[in-house]
Amino acid sequence: MAAGSVIPRAHTLNLKADAKTGVVMRNAAMTPALLARAALASLLALIVLCLAWELWLAPLRPGGSWLVLKVLPLLAPVFGVLHSRRYTFQWASMLVLCYVAEGVVRIATEPGLSRWLAALEVLFALAFFFAAVLYARTTRRT
Repeated sequence: MAAGSVIPRAHTLNLKADAKTGVVMRNAAMTPALLARAALASLLALIVLCLAWELWLAPLRPGGSWLVLKVLPLLAPVFGVLHSRRYTFQWASMLVLCYVAEGVVRIATEPGLSRWLAALEVLFALAFFFAAVLYARTTRRT
């Protein structure tokens, strides 16, 4: 470094060091309540998207298809997410990866509107995944 260069200190940038790891991180407002709300919002958006997609927007067959049943597994974690149950966030984060995989496959194989709906599915599923994992991480017992 050049002599006289100014290195900002952690306290002037609103940064704080993690007590365990010593890693300096920006003090973001990633509270468990905010993460739980983000997870719930993305889960509900994914449920609504899957219903609308397979019933009205771009079903495989006119009038809807049996693929709408893919929403049923997404209903299982709703109660636990509503009540901020850590274990629900843990297993639901693994469940939602199936929807990421389905969305990626449908992005690659389907034309038109279905491709855009699949991209939204991947977006909502990844949003839930990251919110759920971060919630589970921030609420773990030490």
